[in-house]
Amino acid sequence: MHDIRAIRENPDAFDAAMARRGGAGASGEILALDEERRAKILAAETAQADQNKASKAVGAAKAKGDDAEFERLRALVAEKKAQVAQMQAEAKQLDQKLTDLLMSLPNLPHADVPDGADEDDNIELYRNGTLRVFDFTPQEHYDLAGVKPGMNFELAAKLSGSRFVVLSGGVARIHRALAQFMIDTHVEENGLSETWTPVLVRPEMMYGTGQLPKFGEDSYRTTDDWWLVPTAEVTLTNIVNGETVDEASLPHRYVAHTQCFRSEAGSAGKDTAGMLRQHQFEKVEMVSMTHPDHSMAEHDRMTKCAEGILDRLGLPYRTIVLCTGDMGFGAQKTHDIEVWLPGQNMYREISSVSVCGDFQARRMNARFKPREGGKPQFLHTLNGSGLAVGRCLIAVLENGQQQDGSVDLPEALHPYLRGKTRLMADGSLG
Repeated sequence: MHDIRAIRENPDAFDAAMARRGGAGASGEILALDEERRAKILAAETAQADQNKASKAVGAAKAKGDDAEFERLRALVAEKKAQVAQMQAEAKQLDQKLTDLLMSLPNLPHADVPDGADEDDNIELYRNGTLRVFDFTPQEHYDLAGVKPGMNFELAAKLSGSRFVVLSGGVARIHRALAQFMIDTHVEENGLSETWTPVLVRPEMMYGTGQLPKFGEDSYRTTDDWWLVPTAEVTLTNIVNGETVDEASLPHRYVAHTQCFRSEAGSAGKDTAGMLRQHQFEKVEMVSMTHPDHSMAEHDRMTKCAEGILDRLGLPYRTIVLCTGDMGFGAQKTHDIEVWLPGQNMYREISSVSVCGDFQARRMNARFKPREGGKPQFLHTLNGSGLAVGRCLIAVLENGQQQDGSVDLPEALHPYLRGKTRLMADGSLG
């Protein structure tokens, strides 16, 4: 959510930043609501003061035996009391309207984010790894002989419908090994705190990280008004919801491996083959809370943590910075990491790492107490995939595929597979 004081002080800068994200200038509507709200509050306070003054005078009139004045003042007290209640109610309505408007607007882009309309305007920062040269035509993951016995979309469709998959045998074991490898690496080498969180959350947690109110159709809601998390960003970030932590405790760095759920409402007909885009999937999610002065450095650090997983797995990738028109709702700046998929002959997103500034912290009222004392300040929050487990499985299968349909597996996974090094063409591990 945005800082109303900053908008009051520099509405032109706010509108210019919002325009970079393709939005119209909103400061006029915001400030008009704010002015009306503040006027109602002032009027309520004035009426309250008049009520208090009249209340004191009522006793004095009664003590003097002045019945006419007593009745006049008592009526005035009742009138002012009704005015106060009405103006407070109107101020509350205006406050909610202002809050709803501020919550509907995306975060302002960082100054060094490139301008652009969509993904075509994103800028590649660098590439890492060498693309394998195949002496046969590489296939997509779901067409590999060794994968077919362990990746069943027909059974999943019978159980749940489209965009689900049932994994079994060697493929399921590789999928599990990848998640374990990611968690171990982030905890033991990157200093993140392993956390296990629920996948059902209350609506205010979704508001806190920005999934609500604007993007409710992208997630699943139960009849009991719980929401299934689209990512553990929701639960991990909301650890500090309503909290004020000591500056000395910063940064807080978390990692969690969870099931994730997305309706994919805006992707009808897109990536329907294979398991690239699913309603239910697994991610290893990283979240950090930092001092405002350190959030951009933390963003770079988290990007390196995600890239490190791909480096250890020997998977080629490229890192790009998203333009203003392609960033997520809550992001100030985002690095996307795209892994090479030879079956598609293209790079595909496997991680987004975003710095959100104080945008989420304001929604959650998450602050820290400065070391030197003074008023608590809002934290900065960051989140990023470390990585999407299913997409990493796809990359491992496609990059390691052999002509007979078997797959050579990355050395980093061998200990997690009890020394097994290959997915055989019959779907077993060998």
